[in-house]
Amino acid sequence: VSVELVLDRCDLELEVNGRDHHTADLCREKLVVRRGQPFRLTLHFKGRNYEANVDRLTFSVTTGPAPSKEAGTKARFPLSDAAEEGAWTAEVVAQEDGALSLQLGTPPNAPVGLYCLSLEASTGYQGSSFMLGHFALLFNPWCPGDAVYLDSDEERQEYILTQHGFIYQGSAKFIKNIPWNFGQFEDGILDICLTLLDMNPKFLTDAGRDCSRRSSPVYVGRVVSGMVNCNDDQGVLLGRWDNSYGDGISPMFWIGSVDILRRWKSSGCQQVKYGQCWVFAAVACTVLRCLGVPTRVVTNYNSAHDQNSNLLIEYFRNEFGEIQGDKSEMIWNFHCWVESWMTRPDLQPGYEGWQALDPTPQEKSEGTYCCGPVPVRAIKEGDLSTKYDAPFVFAEVNADVVDWIRQDDGSMHKSINRSLVVGMKISTKSVGRDEREDITHTYKYPEGSPEEREAFQRANHLNKLADKEETGMAMRIRVGQSMNMGSDFDVFAYITNNTSEEHTCRLLLCARTVSYNGILGPECGTKDLLSLSLEPFSEKSIPLRILYEKYCDCLTESNLIKVRGLLIEPAANNYLLAERDIYLENPEIKIRILGEPKQNRKLVAEVSLRNPLTTPLSGCTFTVEGAGLTEEQKVMEIPDPVEGGEDVKVRVELLPRHVGRHKLVVNFESDKLKAVKGFRNVIIGPA
Repeated sequence: VSVELVLDRCDLELEVNGRDHHTADLCREKLVVRRGQPFRLTLHFKGRNYEANVDRLTFSVTTGPAPSKEAGTKARFPLSDAAEEGAWTAEVVAQEDGALSLQLGTPPNAPVGLYCLSLEASTGYQGSSFMLGHFALLFNPWCPGDAVYLDSDEERQEYILTQHGFIYQGSAKFIKNIPWNFGQFEDGILDICLTLLDMNPKFLTDAGRDCSRRSSPVYVGRVVSGMVNCNDDQGVLLGRWDNSYGDGISPMFWIGSVDILRRWKSSGCQQVKYGQCWVFAAVACTVLRCLGVPTRVVTNYNSAHDQNSNLLIEYFRNEFGEIQGDKSEMIWNFHCWVESWMTRPDLQPGYEGWQALDPTPQEKSEGTYCCGPVPVRAIKEGDLSTKYDAPFVFAEVNADVVDWIRQDDGSMHKSINRSLVVGMKISTKSVGRDEREDITHTYKYPEGSPEEREAFQRANHLNKLADKEETGMAMRIRVGQSMNMGSDFDVFAYITNNTSEEHTCRLLLCARTVSYNGILGPECGTKDLLSLSLEPFSEKSIPLRILYEKYCDCLTESNLIKVRGLLIEPAANNYLLAERDIYLENPEIKIRILGEPKQNRKLVAEVSLRNPLTTPLSGCTFTVEGAGLTEEQKVMEIPDPVEGGEDVKVRVELLPRHVGRHKLVVNFESDKLKAVKGFRNVIIGPA
């Protein structure tokens, strides 16, 4: 009779598996593999080696606190030659003195999460069991059987493996790219993402069912969308939009998700203050990329927040064109959400691909503040019964805006506003390049096309189907040169009279600072021309001067000013409205790299910025981070004020850990100049 088989140790082959599964950065301490793709391990025995005709080896895997075979969270499988497709399997790869090399196969639809792996070895009537270790199982965009399979290598590189990117802000006429450090493979981030799944209310209510449903990216995406905000749970971020961020960190200061997720975990899962839409979207992007779901952040300009799903945003204004009353239904200058790539077995065919998910808390969905996933294709088709939350997303990109102006007798008069189109310039970072990709066409058919009309009919979007009334008068707001922070500049009301009569009008021009979500601040420039005569078939350009001294104290960190023109023609009782959002460009942050960038060799970055103002800046602080370049965020404070026109400069020491292309991301803060962003691509060579 053979003596029983005794396991000495199990080698989880972190290096080989990390390379094969594109998880090298995650496999430093523990095994992280992707589902539907075999991984290697080596068993080292004491005394004698495994003998196929004598020993029986059976493996067992479990995930979650209540594992069960029916739920797919527990499996037992023997060592065997006949590997069955789509199941948990184990087969021998090689055997040499005392070591048995194995390959374990996982189903492409197994629940993702943390697994426990054990072994039962039996020889004749004797048997013993050994705990082999833990591993994390992720979604696998490289596996054709996985619901998140993406067949382009460039796209997998961008949407799963790249740890930095851009988020688009500014305004539709001046799109500004903000660099962001997603850092999904930085130390501790995967553990935080798994904690986030275990903190979700569905897990706390029924852990067994929740773990079982983690096989579906639709389910996981919806959970993440709800857990990034803290409105119903111990989620990550608290949203705030009122410009009072003193007891936390202003949403504009963040430059990456890593710092936010680490703060959440280290505070015992207390909400991090504060987020706004791009922060919620960026953190969701980090979590989903980390778990293996291809994800990108998108920005929609002139985004509607429609609460009652009538696809109509109505602005009620006084006789000067100023908005009165309820401000809950707004047009946001821009709004960010994420798109994740997956199949939709729960929906009709044709709805696989990019799905919109919006983690910013706006409206409840099935009782929780989350939104999506909804197929982008369903939005384009106007198919609003599609799960989840199609009407809300459809309105964000398609709602109609009606402006009512109160007249002296109290009656409301409809005004014509051609300057505002909801759902413009929908943007995301290009694959493999630092350029912007415009994806508006994935959400909307070309304006005026028969397909657009069909989609509006399907969505019952009655307003959009009505014919637009033609007018002989037109007005738009134009800008001259580029507008820099700290400068005085002119904007122009450009008025056209396309009729054969002369018109006498009153023109009201007003500039006010504005938050990115449409909330107006104080005035910073006005003009009121009581009688402006417009010749037949002529055009006129009326300037409005905007002074730094007027806007400097009331500008929000989004650097936006809304210019509004109201043209009133008393004789015909006509009202013409035009608006434009002006983005003030911050000074450039210059970054020089000193020395040759090599792996594991110290490197210095010199970061500088010129004060564009005539007055000194005090409280200057640079914050720097970058996945693969810094272990954690570095904060450099400048004690002395920086005079107008002078440069402020710091040096930051970096220790690059990985070969390849990285981004160093910088934020600059001071009393008068806030949330200035900069970045530099750094290519690290082998040591």
